[in-house]
Amino acid sequence: MNARLSLLLVAALLVGLAVYLWLQPEAPKQPTPAPAETSARGSASRASDQFLILAASWEPAFCETVRNKPECASMGKSRFDASHFSLHGLWPRDEYCGVPTTIEQLDRDGRWQQLPPVDLPADLRKTLAEVMPGTRSQLERHEWTRHGTCYGADAAAYYSAATALLAQLNASRVRDLFAGSIGKPLTQAEIRSAFDDSFGAGAGQRVRVACEDDGSRRIIVEVTVGLWGTVTDSTRMSDLIRAARPTDGGCAGGIIDPVGSQ
Repeated sequence: MNARLSLLLVAALLVGLAVYLWLQPEAPKQPTPAPAETSARGSASRASDQFLILAASWEPAFCETVRNKPECASMGKSRFDASHFSLHGLWPRDEYCGVPTTIEQLDRDGRWQQLPPVDLPADLRKTLAEVMPGTRSQLERHEWTRHGTCYGADAAAYYSAATALLAQLNASRVRDLFAGSIGKPLTQAEIRSAFDDSFGAGAGQRVRVACEDDGSRRIIVEVTVGLWGTVTDSTRMSDLIRAARPTDGGCAGGIIDPVGSQ
């Protein structure tokens, strides 16, 4: 088995495990209102209440593991993702909803450049290029094909929701903690405490930390956040987090990696 296929299989297992480790809260007793029409920009309000996982990567650490990717080869200290969380994805429970078998197989094989392009408004695509550096490797095609098709709205609504949630995370004390700890270790407890400070008591219990071993170092590569509800233009992430069920914390801690090979 080649290294690329092994990496894709490991990534698939990690995504599946992350979704499995959260359990859906009790469904609302009142029926969910009918979805609203999307705007030209792609309002996220069409999708109804659901369980979601926001996956936010720490790109310098990710790039320690896959240095040959275009987004890693071009990374510098002044780029947004050098000091902010970047978007990995927004994951509903299900996968590949309504996706033809041939397209699903292309995705599973890692042939993302052969997946259909994602139709997005120009301003949203510009935002996505900044906060999702993996677009240089067609990550947005993969995430839409595997996860976004199960979100319950079109691609513009899906990525509008994902980027809005990530923006709230990057405006929080959690991001400040990571940016202020570059090159230093952080514990799971410190990260969860920062979530409590930013999004309310108990928010940290809905967060998992993912780490990778890089030689003799253990580095934090990602945080995943459990959410429950409907994402609209005015939704506060704190409400979505507190509505989700708690999960285990994942990795006990690791180093916040700086840009470049360490």
